[in-house]
Amino acid sequence: MSAFSRFTPLIQSLPSTIPFVGPEAIERQRGRAIAARIGANESGFGPAESVLAAIREAAGGTWKYADPENHDLKQALAATLGTTPANLAIGEGIDGLLGQIVRMVIEPGMPVVTSLGAYPTFNYHVVGHGGRLVTVPYAGDREDLDGLLAAVKRENAPLVYFANPDNPMGSWWPADRIAEFARALPETTLFILDEAYCETAPVNALPPIDALIDMPNVVRTRTFSKAYGLAGSRVGYVISTPGTAQAFDKIRNHFGMNRIGVAAAIAALADQGYLKEVTEKIAASRQRITAIAVESGLAPLGSATNFVAVDCGRDAVYARAIVDTLMSDHGIFIRMPGVAPLNRCIRISTGPEAEMALLAAALPAVLKKLA
Repeated sequence: MSAFSRFTPLIQSLPSTIPFVGPEAIERQRGRAIAARIGANESGFGPAESVLAAIREAAGGTWKYADPENHDLKQALAATLGTTPANLAIGEGIDGLLGQIVRMVIEPGMPVVTSLGAYPTFNYHVVGHGGRLVTVPYAGDREDLDGLLAAVKRENAPLVYFANPDNPMGSWWPADRIAEFARALPETTLFILDEAYCETAPVNALPPIDALIDMPNVVRTRTFSKAYGLAGSRVGYVISTPGTAQAFDKIRNHFGMNRIGVAAAIAALADQGYLKEVTEKIAASRQRITAIAVESGLAPLGSATNFVAVDCGRDAVYARAIVDTLMSDHGIFIRMPGVAPLNRCIRISTGPEAEMALLAAALPAVLKKLA
């Protein structure tokens, strides 16, 4: 298959990959519709009715570009978070922001520290910009803060990534340890603190906004894709110092945000009552998944996210067989971590009771089939 002959050597050396195989692709490959979409850490509970109303109202203006300064969304976020608008940068979900951060910091060959088995889209951006990944194994199914810090200092790394709560394991560190880690980093190392699951985390897992807001080498990434139920709208943001936040203006796609998604995000921030309601539903669904796993003889791990990692007690081959058989026999879409020893687990997203009921019926049948 022919391709343009003058791509850069870096691009020529990379495989054409997508970090995640989407449920739509799985449906096409298997020729079977998904009955329970509980694998992508979306919110099956959806956005608030007030948000849907805002989307409908904004739809008529979709012929217009969104405000390239994202003024109204920054104002709403600042009021909610207790920051100034200058502390914020807006982007097309955390995935888009991660690519911008890597582009701002990494030149070919530079080391980038992350955990082995952590969010693969970050790795995708690092490799795509020519960075050299330096990985630290998890310790007890939790990211190893001491190991990450040691790797940063050993490699003199300009960038380190850490998610709290963690994907794919759902584990978390308390806020004081996160702040301690941030302060121990060299000032020349930019710390990406990925807080995609902050709304579902215990309060003591999140450093207060003002605890890190004066550190130029800390960027906290957050999203409307999880608890707010707006994964398809692609709205994320960064919290940092004004100088670091402003640096995004040098490279971002200034018309990258979609007008309907921005309106949805502003409406979501205004409906904090719904956020409380939906996080309670997520917590209840976590308990439901935990009970289903235990009743099936599996070992669910504690989670501060909108999913539960479940230890299947064997190896990756067995975990993969559970994932594949749930889909092929029952149309239930889940995922699993990709790196040993994490890949002894499966990962199940929270969702409405109808989907939980399908899982409760199917999982024992699948395990019996694979026994």
